[in-house]
Amino acid sequence: MGSSNWIRRGWRHLGGAAALSLLPLGAFAQDICQDDTVSLRGDWGQARFNVEIADDPAEQAQGLMHREELAASAGMLFVYPAPQTAQYWMRNTLIPLDMLFVDAQGIVQHIHHQAIPLDETPIFGGDQVLAVLEINGGMAKKLGITEGSALRHPAFGAHDPAWPCN
Repeated sequence: MGSSNWIRRGWRHLGGAAALSLLPLGAFAQDICQDDTVSLRGDWGQARFNVEIADDPAEQAQGLMHREELAASAGMLFVYPAPQTAQYWMRNTLIPLDMLFVDAQGIVQHIHHQAIPLDETPIFGGDQVLAVLEINGGMAKKLGITEGSALRHPAFGAHDPAWPCN
């Protein structure tokens, strides 16, 4: 996936014009998948985040380190070439994060809430993880995002996604 055409233009500050959405089911029915956007849905509703993609080892090692802020509607999506065991830490990460560990079909299998800035304690996300979505700490609870929620993004297209791009 390192050779993909996904967005690699660096971090874009997404100011007040980028609104985080919590909408009733079906509200995104006309939306198409975009490389720089992740949509989530579940019994709680739907949300969308503008994301930066980390799909090669250098981008994944850097992650969200050294950033002092993250817009409410922003995140980073780590995508692996195949499902694997996922373990993270917060080395050099200055803001609290929620980490959503997602399987190959785009289903959130585990959520680690409020990862502590600068903490090097390993955070185990599970086995068979294809992607990890990092968003602002507390955002998953604020929106009601739960394990079992479906995530939609082109990265899941080859894996029989639960919520396919159309």
